[in-house]
Amino acid sequence: MGAHRPAGIHLLADFHGVDAALLTAGAEIDALLRAGAEAAGACILHSHFHSFGEAMGVTGVLLLAESHISIHTWPEYGFAAADIFMCGDAQPQLALQVIELAFKPVSRVVQTIERGVAQVPAA
Repeated sequence: MGAHRPAGIHLLADFHGVDAALLTAGAEIDALLRAGAEAAGACILHSHFHSFGEAMGVTGVLLLAESHISIHTWPEYGFAAADIFMCGDAQPQLALQVIELAFKPVSRVVQTIERGVAQVPAA
């Protein structure tokens, strides 16, 4: 595992209208985020997920050599918020596609933020 450039893409995704059953199982959400990271070409270092109880939401993070993927779910609202930041050659958009295909949201809002890009001051 070599060094990565700090420049990367940070995706903030809100998924609305997701089936509540898809938002309650920590092990399945962990596996989903792992599949997303692998599709993006990222190197998984560690994961930690917490379920707030039966039929309740999940919060979790997948630590990557390239940064992270985190998620918070609210099954009672059919809502999930995912945070995907990857630097180097990883492709966070591919992780987003995997997550979206699994959740099948009625709608989504995605913000894309470029990180670690040097800004040249105006003369």
